[in-house]
Amino acid sequence: MIERTLFNADHEAFRDSFRRFVDKEIAPFHADWEEQGYVDREVWRKAGANGFLCMTMPEAYGGAGVDKRYSVVQMEELSAGFYSGIGFGLHTEIVAPYIQRYGTEDQKQRWLPKLASGEMVGAIAMSEPAAGSDLQGVKTTAVRKGDRYLLNGSKTFITNGWHADLVIVVAKTDPEAGAKGTSLLLVERGMAGFERGKRLKKVGLKAQDTSELFFQDVKVPAENLLGGPAMEGRGFICLMEQLPWERLQIAIGAVAAMQAAIDLTIAYVKERKVFGQPVGAYQNTRYRLAELQSEAQVARVFVDKCIELEVAGKLDSATASMAKYWCSDLQNKVVDECVQLHGGYGYMWEYPVARAWADARVQRIYGGTNEIMKELISRSIGLGGGR
Repeated sequence: MIERTLFNADHEAFRDSFRRFVDKEIAPFHADWEEQGYVDREVWRKAGANGFLCMTMPEAYGGAGVDKRYSVVQMEELSAGFYSGIGFGLHTEIVAPYIQRYGTEDQKQRWLPKLASGEMVGAIAMSEPAAGSDLQGVKTTAVRKGDRYLLNGSKTFITNGWHADLVIVVAKTDPEAGAKGTSLLLVERGMAGFERGKRLKKVGLKAQDTSELFFQDVKVPAENLLGGPAMEGRGFICLMEQLPWERLQIAIGAVAAMQAAIDLTIAYVKERKVFGQPVGAYQNTRYRLAELQSEAQVARVFVDKCIELEVAGKLDSATASMAKYWCSDLQNKVVDECVQLHGGYGYMWEYPVARAWADARVQRIYGGTNEIMKELISRSIGLGGGR
């Protein structure tokens, strides 16, 4: 196998530390969390106390000031263990960076330390019942009334929505201006008119607290506009700037999960016997696993290069879209093959490969559907679509 050169000794020491945390605080409880539909809130506080939240933020705001590869390590460990209920990635590498990059100094001081400690859980509310990948189609509005915005609308499929204390809400502050009328508002738990709907029951990701959110005449203080007055109408630009990293995170998780599924399957076919010999002794099994491992290796090398580009600030949108679509498609293919090689046991929920199969399907949908990824890639090579 090609040796990975992405991580240094410090990253690997962090991996060992985080793996011990996972083994103690997550692994023994994840099955119960899948049954109840959300993880216990205490795991957020414990993660914060151990320095596992918002690591890339500056120390002044409660982080450790480390590079994004530390977050990659965390993503890989959670995905490899199929601990899909843990929403640390979105909290640490999507919500907090929005505030750090675009927020006012007051907003940073007010919220970032609480996100880093686990005192607050963060979410971002983009998707709506009639607007998913097409963020220009958002209908939620935020109308300025004196020193407040009056926020109205609804969001769905919101990760961390049930636990969230702070939600970055995508809304139209000028509905007539299209994308240029989009802004980002910071909405806090307890604001009158802000309600959570039911926790959504999903095919996979069963421990993840995915929720609906409703906003009815929520009076959001003007100082909660992300970035202050100068950022009104610039929300769509912020979203477009951050989506490549979000999409690469999906690819990172896809590669880690498919490799873990392959490893599980190799162990299984060595032990499971059919017609008096191990399943792994049959040519079909050996060749299929050889193909799957080859594909996973290609994906890992590509994604590692994308991570290098992201750390250097050079990852472009089209390449991130390629990584997201291709790796999530491949993840679904690989895990499905691993289920097949497990036979009937692969369809039993107590077998990790079954959960990996159910969790994989949404990877092709969120973060922008894979069809949208192909549209973005086609535009980057000079093939604009028509209507």
